[in-house]
Amino acid sequence: MKIKEISHPFWQVLGIGTLAGMRTSSAPAITSQILSHHHSKRLEHSPLNFMQSKTVANTLTFLTVGEVIMDKLPSTPNRIRPTGFVFRCLSGALAGASIYKATGGNVLAGALLGSASAAASTYLSFILRKNTVKKTKIFDPIIGAIEDALVVGAGIGLIQIA
Repeated sequence: MKIKEISHPFWQVLGIGTLAGMRTSSAPAITSQILSHHHSKRLEHSPLNFMQSKTVANTLTFLTVGEVIMDKLPSTPNRIRPTGFVFRCLSGALAGASIYKATGGNVLAGALLGSASAAASTYLSFILRKNTVKKTKIFDPIIGAIEDALVVGAGIGLIQIA
């Protein structure tokens, strides 16, 4: 069976980086799902090869479910706190570097694009969520669940267009 190439790396990294700003673990999970179905010889002898593993893809997807649950707890810190922000940027960078490496692009450019879109999305999604809760008076975990649905739907879409 011939493996189809990833067709839109720029837009996929931009989208996946955006999702990293909303849910940290979503970016590596989505990226690994894409790469486990689109193996690239360019990744085979690189430190990013693990992202092509079906086991890694499934494990990261499982961890994402855990993050979705943790997000609803009142003790969960805001995503814009320094540690969370850094991890979201690193998540976007890992996704971007992996996809760009797999498609023969510049790894640094992919990492920067993924990280920058994660950084912007972290703040924009934080502000959007807080303002939505404030203006609608809807319980924050419900808005968080809607955000989760958006991340899942967009992630599935990004996997399918790969």
